[in-house]
This record gives sequence, structure tokens and C-alpha cells, in this order.
Amino acid sequence: MKKKPTNATINVRGTEITVIRRDNEDYISLTDMLKAKDGEFFISDWLRNRNTVEFLGIWETVHNPDFNSGEFAIIKINLTLAKINCRLHTDAIQTHLIPPEVTPKQAAFTYASEADLLNVALFGQTAREWRDAKPGKDGNMRDHATLEQLLVLANLENMNAEFIHMALPQSDRLKRLNAIAIRQMQTLTARTVKQLEGGKA
Repeated sequence: MKKKPTNATINVRGTEITVIRRDNEDYISLTDMLKAKDGEFFISDWLRNRNTVEFLGIWETVHNPDFNSGEFAIIKINLTLAKINCRLHTDAIQTHLIPPEVTPKQAAFTYASEADLLNVALFGQTAREWRDAKPGKDGNMRDHATLEQLLVLANLENMNAEFIHMALPQSDRLKRLNAIAIRQMQTLTARTVKQLEGGKA
């Protein structure tokens, strides 16, 4: 007969962390670990962190004989592509939209303007509009985005970089990016619904 799991707590820098002992193994509460003095981080935000994903992949490889390493490799590739797309976007802005003689403050405004272009194309609002609508919410709209939205956002960065290289005006780029975002979100969400319903993806 299996023993019932026993609960204990440890104090880490003033935060109580739950530890459950089951079958001679200790399990630490991730939710408790993610608590901060100003509130609690969302576990989904922590899981989207590249370092977290890589750590979990290594842990699963060592401890889980049924771990799907093929699927994990795809996740790592997507993370790398997202990082590359972000760099391509930043470089395109720096090369084509920021004149040589500007102050750091002026350059920051250009980067923010292009970030908001992507925000409007995907989320339908600027960062300021999102903050004004959700005054008590921590972080920004991208911190609260779904995985599908984050994937589309990475694609939009790549597309916008190309449109910038083509010298398309911002108004034209917004229309094109919005159309791309709508199509990609429809495709991704339809695929997710099929998977949840047990259908073929």
C-alpha cells in the first residue's frame, strides 16, 4: 500500500515554498517558487523563457524515458527562429529607418513606433492603449499573449523587416501585416481546436 503524500514547507528569502514528499521523492511547488514580493508571476510567462524551456528539456531527457525529444527539438528551433526574427527586425529598423545623426531618445522612439506597428497589426491596439485599458495588469500585452500570438508576432517581425527593406511606408506595412496576422491566427487557432477535439492537425 502506497503511503499518502506528506506536505512540508521551506522558507526561501521570506517566501513559503510547499514541498510534497511522495514515494521517497520530493516535489517542489513551481507556483510557490514563482511568487515575488510584488505579487506572483504567471507560470506561462516563466515557461516561455528560453532558459526554462532548455532546462526542462535537459531534465526530461535525463529522467523521463518516454520524453518526446523530436517534439522538443521543434520547440527549440522555434525559439531560435523567434530570436533571429527579432534581430532581423531590429537591424532593418536601424539600417533603414533611423538616420545616422540622432539621439538615443529619438532612436528609441523609432523602435517603439515599429513595435507598436506590430502590436496594432496583431492585437489591434498600441502598448499604451493596452496599459490604459488594464491599469492593474502587470507587464505588457506581449507578456500576456498566447503561444499562437507569440509565434505570429515572430513571423510579423520577419515580414516587417522585409517590408522595411522594400521601403514600404508604415501605413502600407500595417495593412499587409494585419492581413498576415489574421490569416496566420485563423490557421493556428483552427489547428489547435482540431487537436483539442481529437481531430487530425
